[in-house]
Amino acid sequence: MKILIINGPNLNLLGKRESDIYGNETLTDLESWLAATPEASSHDIEWFQSNHEGEIIDIIHDAMKNTDGIIINPGAFTHYSYAIRDAIASVNIPTVEVHLSDIENREAFRKVSVIKDVCIDQIKGLGKTGYLKGLAVLTKHIPD
Repeated sequence: MKILIINGPNLNLLGKRESDIYGNETLTDLESWLAATPEASSHDIEWFQSNHEGEIIDIIHDAMKNTDGIIINPGAFTHYSYAIRDAIASVNIPTVEVHLSDIENREAFRKVSVIKDVCIDQIKGLGKTGYLKGLAVLTKHIPD
């Protein structure tokens, strides 16, 4: 399967920002860790990170050409980006929303996801393991 993993704003600062919430590993560390798992080895995984909403929308649209599934950590866009929500709904590609922290046990504004309803699952609070679980959900959902 061809899987696109999208990471939104500020995830490029993993390992530098709020380590008590997000840990000390960088986004590159996370990518390397997932690539080394047996579960990921049979998939073609493309990583994308942007702090810009329009770039995320564009990559979701481009995914229609050759992507079987999407894992997205929309970062703060989770809570207000109807444009990203509409992009996910428009492309009809199975998508899993992933969050490193448990957004339901943080600030009040983080408890609401406008993305969740257009995704096949939402995984939160498992740290980097959430990406692996997202891959497992996609694997079960998408026929070979």
